[in-house]
Amino acid sequence: MNFFSNSTSSTPRLGGPERRKADRFPIERELRYKVLSKRSGNESGSGKTIDMSSHGISFTTEHALIPGKKIEMAISWPAQLDNRTALKMIARGRIVRCVQGQAAIEIQQYEFRTMGIHGLAI
Repeated sequence: MNFFSNSTSSTPRLGGPERRKADRFPIERELRYKVLSKRSGNESGSGKTIDMSSHGISFTTEHALIPGKKIEMAISWPAQLDNRTALKMIARGRIVRCVQGQAAIEIQQYEFRTMGIHGLAI
């Protein structure tokens, strides 16, 4: 099921040739991320989405992230469940690039959860 409608985005890319499989939509939402690495422990941080599609997310980052690493992030979702319960989207994927405080991931899996008392904790 695709939760993103068809449209185009005027958001600048991070450079390089166009690799997107789906249109991106400008949306700024708070997020928390955790890099999943067995060797160096779990690096975590926060940021904001820049744009999103059904295949990827561009976002600001506190740290330089290494392409190829697995990542999990929780994004505050603008819609509410039954118009009263805050939601978050949990996305898991692979970092595809990181340039000057901005990174992009390829989404491999996502789900929606209620926000709960811990907010964007993952």
